[in-house]
Amino acid sequence: MKYKHKSPLPLFDTLKVMLEEKHEKKPSVLARIESDAPDNALSDYNVACEFLCSYRGSADTFAAYRREVERLLQWAWFVAGISLKDIKRAEIDDFLAFCQHPPKEWIGLKTVARFVDQHGTRVINRDWRPFVSKVGKVEYSAEQSPDISNWALSQKSFQAIFSILSSFFNFLIQEEYSDVNPIALIRQKSKFIRKKQSEKIRRLSDLQWEYVIETAEIMADQDAGLHERTLFVMNALYGMYLRISELTQSERWYPKMGDFQLDMDGNWWFITVGKGNKERSVSVSDEMLSALKRYRTYRNLSLLPYPGEQTPLIPKTRGAGGISSTRQIRNIVQACFDAAVKRMIEDGFTEDSERLKTATVHWLRHTGISDDVKRRPREHVRDDAGHGSSAITDKYIDVELRERHASARKKSIKPS
Repeated sequence: MKYKHKSPLPLFDTLKVMLEEKHEKKPSVLARIESDAPDNALSDYNVACEFLCSYRGSADTFAAYRREVERLLQWAWFVAGISLKDIKRAEIDDFLAFCQHPPKEWIGLKTVARFVDQHGTRVINRDWRPFVSKVGKVEYSAEQSPDISNWALSQKSFQAIFSILSSFFNFLIQEEYSDVNPIALIRQKSKFIRKKQSEKIRRLSDLQWEYVIETAEIMADQDAGLHERTLFVMNALYGMYLRISELTQSERWYPKMGDFQLDMDGNWWFITVGKGNKERSVSVSDEMLSALKRYRTYRNLSLLPYPGEQTPLIPKTRGAGGISSTRQIRNIVQACFDAAVKRMIEDGFTEDSERLKTATVHWLRHTGISDDVKRRPREHVRDDAGHGSSAITDKYIDVELRERHASARKKSIKPS
């Protein structure tokens, strides 16, 4: 069946709006479902809303699940002309093949909101698309535009499809809306997901990290009002392996100074809530404690936090409260990366500076873990990082890779 809408229209709003709407769905969405979607589509939509709203504890998780469920429903209703109840293994095979090569009309050039406010009403944003073509950080900095003709779904995206839709169909089974999980029936997942021998951890080199942290210190010395916060953010991301979400305020997490806590033995810990809404304690090193003291001194606070202190950990520059946008943290880190790149180029480290241009915020967590696992018991690093198993921590041990490459360095091609 040919899809009825060349440019798909969005189905699900933000988590906040969906929770406020409760059972009152948008008339524009309902009208489209009733006019163009197959039988049972409205029931599909309602159960999908229940599933998505069950992830109200994490906005990031909700966004990821919304993306995959929305793509599936768009394809099922307007391409295959079927309901969720009709999807079996063969249909999932077709859907995955569709995701590999969606119509150009389904691919956008930038991420946009699904709905926008217009005269007090939430209306459909017709620029939204289920798939988005993007360019890397270096290409974006060079003002290169995405190319739809070269678009391809990444391996990471395919992994998300399998993981998220499997959870979705398990939910449908529990709700007695479906009797099968078609994702679990796909035996040849290798057609879509390549198995890796080992996963290379993306991290900064020793030289790059040295330039980055020195740059942060220089920036703080030159403009404390703007960059003492930058220096503390860089120290926290590296020194405590924090994720960007663990520095930002959300409905489930409010990072504050009182999360630094002193135990009966005189040791400092940082209590955070991370991936999977799991709370963990991170051991605070002496240097990290010194970084905290410097930051608090700049903010005219006591040298160390007191029990129950509610002062925001990373405050907004304007207004009250802590930073609530991960984008703001990314901008803080990126400004430091950019300044470090400039210094490296000036000092003649051109190749290293080019690699630093591709770095993201999460590389700081990877770098901190990779550096620590060389000298600390891996179980200690595992618990500080919040890894579910030591096998995950083992990925950060690169000694074997170095030895493997060293043994291959002088092997000959021509016969001796």
